[in-house]
Amino acid sequence: MDQSSDTKIRARSTSRTLPIALLRARETVMLPIREMLQEINLTEQKWRILRTLDEMGEVEQSAISKEACMLLPSLTRTLRAMEAEGLILRRQDEEDKRRTQVQISDKGRGLLADNILQALEVYAAIEDQLGREKITHLLDLLEELRNVKV
Repeated sequence: MDQSSDTKIRARSTSRTLPIALLRARETVMLPIREMLQEINLTEQKWRILRTLDEMGEVEQSAISKEACMLLPSLTRTLRAMEAEGLILRRQDEEDKRRTQVQISDKGRGLLADNILQALEVYAAIEDQLGREKITHLLDLLEELRNVKV
């Protein structure tokens, strides 16, 4: 494009672009969660997997991948480590030997139980500042955004 043209294409300010705004909001929420996880020597990914398994019960790896927002190869490596640490249990699916079923172990459930209050305190602090109505609206909007086809 000719730079001398009167028409210039300008990108939006980074503070008003959706990808960057979402990343900044994520960092605001995750900072205190990361601090909690560092204290118990657990990664964000392992925390998400434990939360997912606690909520969903025994599921196939692809369901965890989708719900925990992890790529399957990365998930597989993380699950291997979590199994070695005793946080999860894995077994081959009896009907389809290519699939692996995963569930949270008692140790993993205990780790969640011991630390979930701190995570809930972070959520409560955000809700105190924004209000329940805004949080609910934000979550609804994010769910809508998740379903947008681009």
